[in-house]
Amino acid sequence: MKQPFASAIPIIEEIEKAGFTAYFVGGAVRDHLLKKPIHDIDIATSATPVEVKAIFKSTVDIGIEHGTVMVLYNNETYEVTTFRTESEYEDFRRPKDVAFVRNLRDDLQRRDFTMNSLAMDKHGNIIDYFDGKTDLANKRIVTVGSAHDRFAEDALRMMRAVRFVSTLGFQLEKLTLSSVEANRHLLEKIAVERITAEFEKLLLGEARTKAIHLMVQTKIYEHLPMLRPHRDGLLLLSTFSCGDLDINEMWSLLLISCQIPHQDTEQFLRKWKLPVKRIKTVQNIIKSVSERQKKQHWSSMDLYNFGLSIAESGEKVFSILSEKSADVKSVRDAYDKLPIKSREELQIGGRDVIEWSGKPPGPWVKEAIANIENSVVEKRLANKKEAIKEWLKQWKMI
Repeated sequence: MKQPFASAIPIIEEIEKAGFTAYFVGGAVRDHLLKKPIHDIDIATSATPVEVKAIFKSTVDIGIEHGTVMVLYNNETYEVTTFRTESEYEDFRRPKDVAFVRNLRDDLQRRDFTMNSLAMDKHGNIIDYFDGKTDLANKRIVTVGSAHDRFAEDALRMMRAVRFVSTLGFQLEKLTLSSVEANRHLLEKIAVERITAEFEKLLLGEARTKAIHLMVQTKIYEHLPMLRPHRDGLLLLSTFSCGDLDINEMWSLLLISCQIPHQDTEQFLRKWKLPVKRIKTVQNIIKSVSERQKKQHWSSMDLYNFGLSIAESGEKVFSILSEKSADVKSVRDAYDKLPIKSREELQIGGRDVIEWSGKPPGPWVKEAIANIENSVVEKRLANKKEAIKEWLKQWKMI
């Protein structure tokens, strides 16, 4: 058994010693069969939360009302969840109640897609009640049971379905697809933060082109923040090959594709509940792309003002829009050659300028510093105190 499953086998064995059953479940089993990297693993068990807590010395209640206990074992943490069934859902997202059960099949039957309803025992044997392995082999996304019921229970599952198209390169089974089209309006009932989490994973998936086309085909995009008027922008975005872009660069490319005016970018991104810091990063990337398009090169002042990280991102986005190879190395080399990287590196400050001039402080000092900064960056002036003083005299600034 490969890691990380091997490290968790003692958890299952301890549960079994106490007379209960336990299995690996969910996405980790799916990714194991797909030979994809595995991150977090989930364990499902017939033991109730109280029984799990009695088996292990160190536990944390992280979702005990829904049956989940975190087990601390050998300096690692494992989420162990009791087999459960769920009652009627409310808010198209959460079950009103959960009931703990002893039967694995009942637990797996409540899951979203057949590929996520697989379980695996400690020996690596797969338990497959709903033909998930066949759907994996056929690269199909199929709901467990009625697609209409699954999406009515939890509307976020529709975004997850399209996200899996992007990250796995799969396609939606016919009835699942038609149910997405019929129920897409329910996405408006879901918290924006949860929509955003799925959408960002979609934007980073290797098959994002396929997923974006599917969003347009099913008209899901009409029920996502700010996207209703931007069908053509989404289709344009889907034409770009942008495998190595990070999420900030993908947001930048999305806004540029949708032709969102600069003054509206903050409102657009706030509707997606993005953090203020990330909004500013995206805005700066878009600004840097605009400057790059105007000048067809990176000026020293652009590199200085934007900084290396933004300039690199801008170069990558620009290269995609212009269908050119991104020359990030040249950007780094040019940035490294800048005489200064920030105003703090100037050999003089406002006090020096005031002292040399004998004038009272005022807006003129800020203007003088900006002129010095620009000249040093553009290598028209050496960053040395005496040279700067003589330069100010020459231009009658002091």
